[in-house]
Amino acid sequence: MTRKIRDISVIVPALNAQETINGCLGAILSQEVDRAFDVTVAVGPCVDNTAEIVSKLAKADLRISKIDNPSGRTPDGLNLAIAASTGALVARIDAQSVIPPGYIQRLVDTAERTGAANVGGVQVPVGDTPRQSAIAAAMSSPFGAGPAPFRASGNEGPVDTVYLGAFDREVLEEVGGFATELTRNQDYELNWRIRQAGYVVWIDPELQVEYRPRRTFGRLASQYFQYGRWKRHVLVLHPRSLRVRQLAAPTLVLALVASVAALWFGHELGLVMPIVYVGAVALTAARIGSPRQWRHKLEVAMAFGTMHLAWGAGFLVGRRR
Repeated sequence: MTRKIRDISVIVPALNAQETINGCLGAILSQEVDRAFDVTVAVGPCVDNTAEIVSKLAKADLRISKIDNPSGRTPDGLNLAIAASTGALVARIDAQSVIPPGYIQRLVDTAERTGAANVGGVQVPVGDTPRQSAIAAAMSSPFGAGPAPFRASGNEGPVDTVYLGAFDREVLEEVGGFATELTRNQDYELNWRIRQAGYVVWIDPELQVEYRPRRTFGRLASQYFQYGRWKRHVLVLHPRSLRVRQLAAPTLVLALVASVAALWFGHELGLVMPIVYVGAVALTAARIGSPRQWRHKLEVAMAFGTMHLAWGAGFLVGRRR
């Protein structure tokens, strides 16, 4: 069912984003769209100059509105920005993302053509440093971050979830917006409620947005530990949202722990799982990049291990704060 969209509100949660917010908002403001759009930035209690940068940009361009997000948490900022804006289509953009030319117009066209309650696209990890590029390569691989459609350019159509997304405001209000109890995974959980209410979440592979991943393995581990932790809480809220692929990392962690226990008691079979896993990581990493990029391949392999083990550990033992 098609529909006509009169205007668009872009919402951006921002916290300590001084390195990326200029590029993010610059890309948004340079969009050529055939109808009115505004931008609401929900700024948390930053320890850098994000708030000052956004205030300066808001004075220079009346399309930008800056609001405060006292908690600094992403779902709170998103809900505050939704409440402070009025557009019939609500497009979420993250402060670490840079949307390409024509992105917002494509969102509008696809939303009107499909009538979907949420339209989004594909996350394209990009690195600015050698290590960040290796982490981006690992995130782009189905072996690294899983086969979710928003991580690969597949077919257009209905899916479980999408990257970022542009929501029908009436549907957002009907289902209650983003779940404020979730620090992470709130997008997947919201899309689950949208689909359970009888609406469609639609992916358009032409909607590709660059994403800058973490620059260090320590930060990557922290990020994926949180992903795993909050995925478990989403499954507690919505058990039927479970997908088999989401059990891969926790199962791996349990298998490796069992292997260590087996070796401790002198069972050589405990070597099987570690050897199989390390071999799979090495073979997959070896296929990424040119043959001479041995250091890049090594860091891709390290990123694979970091993502898998941190996500699985977070799912199994991470406590909700």
